[in-house]
Amino acid sequence: MARPAPPVNLTSRQRSILDRMARSRTLPQRCVERARMIVAADGGVSGTAIADDMNVDPQRPRRWRRRWAAAAPSIDEAEAAGASDRELRRLMEDALADAPRPGTPPRFTAEIVAKLISLACEPPEDSGLPITHWTPAELAKEAQKRGIVEEISPRHLDRLLKRS
Repeated sequence: MARPAPPVNLTSRQRSILDRMARSRTLPQRCVERARMIVAADGGVSGTAIADDMNVDPQRPRRWRRRWAAAAPSIDEAEAAGASDRELRRLMEDALADAPRPGTPPRFTAEIVAKLISLACEPPEDSGLPITHWTPAELAKEAQKRGIVEEISPRHLDRLLKRS
């Protein structure tokens, strides 16, 4: 037997903010979708009906109802304490944001990546190399030689530079 979905009870102010978020053209689409799910749930629409209407997996509305139920007390508390609409919206966006994902943290900090980009922008001749253009292998060797990184594969360095 399935557990009943947690109820969603929005105040008129919370609903107004979520309505604006659900119509936003500047928020990430996933946040807009989640805001629409919570507004629909507050209107008494079942998770299955929300999933059918939005053409998503039925688990998705259930997941966001549960996450909203977990965040609702702090949002209600902030509203009762007199938080501004901007502060409430930030709390709501945080509640509708992705959860941290598992996995190892990035190996290279933003500072190291910036140094690698800076190195890639320098002409190889400035490093005393008899080449006119960097190859990933030469760039990786030079980054290690300068102490920017202890070690990095040419392929990984190439991927980092393409992403930047």
